[in-house]
Order: sequence, then structure tokens, then C-alpha cells
Amino acid sequence: MHELIFGVNGPVVTTKNSKNLAMAEMVYVGKEKLIGEVININSDKTVIQVYEETSGLAPGEIIVGSKKPMSVLLGPGLIGNIFDGIQRPLKKIEDILKNKKSDLSAFLPRGCAANALDEEKFWDIEIKVKIGDFLESGRIYAVCQETSVIEHRLLVPPGINGRVIEIAKNGKYRIDNTIVKLETKDGQKELTLCQDWHIRAARPIKNRLPLSIPLITGQRVIDSLFPTAKGGAVILPGGFGTGKTMTQHQLAKWCDTDLIVYVGCGERGNEMTQVLEEFSELIDPKTGRSMSERTIFIANTSNMPVAAREASIYTGITLAEYYRDMGYDVAMMADSTSRWAEALREISGRLEEMPAEEGFPAYLPSRLAEFYERANMCETLSGNKGSITIIGAVSPQGSDFSEPVTENTKRFTRCFWALDKRLAYARHYPAINWNLSYSEYLDDLDKWYSENVSEKFLKYRNKIIFILREEERLMEIVRLTGEDVLPDDQRLIIETATLIRNGFLQQNAFHKEDTFVPLKKQEYMMRIILHLNKKVRNLIAASIPISKVIESGLFFDLMKIKYEIPNDKLEMFEDYILEIDRKIENLIS
Repeated sequence: MHELIFGVNGPVVTTKNSKNLAMAEMVYVGKEKLIGEVININSDKTVIQVYEETSGLAPGEIIVGSKKPMSVLLGPGLIGNIFDGIQRPLKKIEDILKNKKSDLSAFLPRGCAANALDEEKFWDIEIKVKIGDFLESGRIYAVCQETSVIEHRLLVPPGINGRVIEIAKNGKYRIDNTIVKLETKDGQKELTLCQDWHIRAARPIKNRLPLSIPLITGQRVIDSLFPTAKGGAVILPGGFGTGKTMTQHQLAKWCDTDLIVYVGCGERGNEMTQVLEEFSELIDPKTGRSMSERTIFIANTSNMPVAAREASIYTGITLAEYYRDMGYDVAMMADSTSRWAEALREISGRLEEMPAEEGFPAYLPSRLAEFYERANMCETLSGNKGSITIIGAVSPQGSDFSEPVTENTKRFTRCFWALDKRLAYARHYPAINWNLSYSEYLDDLDKWYSENVSEKFLKYRNKIIFILREEERLMEIVRLTGEDVLPDDQRLIIETATLIRNGFLQQNAFHKEDTFVPLKKQEYMMRIILHLNKKVRNLIAASIPISKVIESGLFFDLMKIKYEIPNDKLEMFEDYILEIDRKIENLIS
């Protein structure tokens, strides 16, 4: 049975008096079988959101239901692949079009389709169960080596429980081959190498776990001042040119997760191309192999259909949940959720819904909450521990952090890394403003820092933040009257804050010792800066002017330690502390 198109309004298609379509059902629209999803049903009209360009569609063309929700295909072959917002494999489609000798342009033709996973490739499967075992949802029944660094663990789909009655031998199989057969209460169920999952529904877990382990990134402004936890949610807002994409690249390369899911949502085509090319060339510092061996890309550029942009975020988080269920730590980079919200606004307008603030739909906050709530550290159905950390970039117009997307996202995230245009233009990277940013994970992570780094780590951090806050207050006076009117103890705060900004917070991604900094070195750097601050305070109390200290070059020398002390020779910090004490003694004498 099929329905007929009644009206077309951009990506929104309507049909009259439908009796065969269900809410959230995936459908095929028109002669070219454009992919769509049912988003609204009432007694006389059904509304469908189409994920491809609808130009040329006309009333009377057919709509065919698939009898299943908008889903993604999960199985080996996802890693290293590039998908669009509805999981069409872009490389594979390009190859298909080349073989057909189609007229290749910069855009995908409408209606082109290909299976998300390679149906012809053989995977070397090792069966992990035996006949007679009772398998519950989420249990691992087989494994294969997806890439050199990621073992793919095949999971019993949620909602299926049964006893193993037949298994295949270890060997090579395609994704649609049956390798395990179960006897369930609803009859026999065949398990292959793949499964479907509805993108708008979170995959089930056994228990949520407390967020008590930091996501270590090697970036000092993040790890030391505004850390996030594994399983946490971060908002990364910044205007044009503030380094959102660059910061996410650095995090993707260095953060201590097993897998990266990178979603380019509504980004410019040339920027997305640059991301894909750079990632394919990057060498993973952990494994020495290509970064693409533990990265999944979803590329949905600004010239792609707006409805697919709205779906791309859900596609990305579903893929991340799949690998989390295997017991991996996953980081999802969404760049940017502002473009996703704009897609919501455009579709809402075409549906003639009542607009809320700045034209965004009234349900924007609930959609943001649903998305960020899918970040977690959990015990999976298989008993493993996995996590998803979401880092969502936001692109507020004119760097206005009071706009609806930023404000509403702050309600559902506990970490705020505010990118500053002035810092970016001054080539201070990462351009995270220490006066506007915050992290609410500090109390949760305190025990981990005390046990794994030092009991004084967060104490040093709080003193560093205090000095930076004091500098901000004093600079208001300096801008009015000049620095010379300040007493020496206040000038010390400004000098120390300058040292912190330039010698500690600013990092060089192209320097081998500074691109990634271990937590222990970060602690030593904070300790030596505070040690110098304390010593100079004692000098000032002994009536020795701070100008003498500045002339001695102590502050300038400490700015260079981030380059001069290798990450594996931290004992050199003790020599620097002794040198500081020696120079201070010379000033006193």
C-alpha cells in the first residue's frame, strides 16, 4: 500500500487521509525514492520530513512506507568511514557513480542510495559463546578486529533474550551472514554481524555511574582549570574565527578516549573537506597509526538538505552509543549545534508552528536536553564500563553568549569553555577565556586528582584562578590610571597573571613538548609559578621593589619552561626551583 503526495513545502511533504503510515516511520518519497520520516499525523493530514532535495516533486507522486523507524545500520566497517547525516556512505556512493560513469559534480544526485556497510567484505569472526548458553540483551557473542586498534564486539540486540541452539565456526563472514541462532520465547532469532537502531531513541544501559574520572586532554587550560569528566557534556561556544574546529581537532587527537565520532553539522564544505583531509593524514600519537583507524566521520555540510542536518546529530550519538555498549570510552564532537538548531527553526517555520525566542521552536530546550542527556558513564548491558563524552560547539552570532542556543545548552551541560575572539586574534590558543569559563565537575574529580596526581593539584588550580580573577579587577584600574600607581603587591599580581597567561595557559600545538602536557607536568608548572609568587611577596614585604625582581629575569625565564623541560624529565623542575631560590637570595643580599 502507498500514499500520494498532496503538497510540498521545501523539505516538508504532506499527504491526505493516510491510513498506512506510523509516527517516526521511515518512508520513500516520489519516483526517486527520496528518504523521509513521518513527523506529524492527524485525522486528515500526515506530514513527512524529507532528507533530500525536494525540487521537482509534484502532487500525485507516491509515498511508500518502510514499516520501520528512521534507523542506522550498526556493525563492523563504521570506523574510518565518512557518512552524511542519514548514514549514506559518501566514499561508496562516489565509487558507484564513477562506475556508472555518471556526471560527477560537487553534489550528490538525488535518490542515490548505498548500504552503510560493505556487504561484500569478509570479517574474521571469533565466536565467544557455545551451544546451550543463555544470552541476554547486550551480551557479546562474537568479536572481530575492525581496525588495528579497535576490536569490534558483536552484541545481542536490545530486547532479545534466548538460548543458543546453533553457532557457526570461527572464520570469515559477511555482515549479513548468520553466525549464531537463538531460541527465544517468540521463536528462533538469527544473529548476524549487524543490527538496526532507531536514531532518536537512546540505547539501553544497566546503570549510570558517577562521573569521577577526568577526560585528560593534555591542554592545560582544560585539564588544570576547567576539566570535564568522562561521560560529561561540554559546551564550546565561540564566534567566527575563534578556533572551535581547531580546538576540537586538538581534543580529538589527544584526549584519552578509545574512539572519536566527529559530526560536521552544517559546516562550510571547504572547511569540512579540510577536516577530512587532515584527519586522514594525522598520525595517532597513542598507536603510531592513522587517526582514521579510531574515528567515525559524519559530514553534513551547509549546502546539504536542511532536514538531514537535523538528523546528523542523532546519527552521530547513536553510533557513539553502539561503541560505548562494547565497553569503549567515546568522545563525540558536534560542530556545530547552532546549525542543527537553525535546521530545527527552518523546519518548524515550514510546519507553521508558533515560534519562540528568535524564531526557534518552543521545544528547542527539550531537544537539547534529550541530546546532551545521552552523554554518560555507565555499566553496559554486557557488564562492561563505557562512556560517551559530548563536546558540542556553538556558533553564536557576534559572539553573543546570551542567544537562545548557548543559554539553553548551558542548562544541560556542566562545563563551559568560552572561546574569546580577542585571544584568538592575538594568537593565544586555546582561545578559552578563563574569566568566562567554568566547570562544575571539580568536586567530583577531586578524589581522582588526589589519588592519581597530587593532593595539592586542585589547591594550586584555585590559587591560579584567584590570581587571574584579581588581575581582571586590577586591570580596570590600570586602564584608567596606569600601572605605575599600583603598589608593588598589586603589581606582583599582574606580573604573575601575565606569566600564567603566556607561560601556562597558552600552548603551541606544533611544539612536540607543548602540544600535549601530562597532568604531572601541569602540576609542577603551577607549583613553580606559585613558588615564585610567594618568594617575591616575601621580598616585597622586606621592602625590596618588584622592579628589581623583573630586572633579574625570573618571570621571563619561567615563561620558557614549557618548552625547555621535556615531558619525561620532570626532575628538572627541582633545579629551576633551586635557581629561583638562589636568585632571590642574591636580591636580598
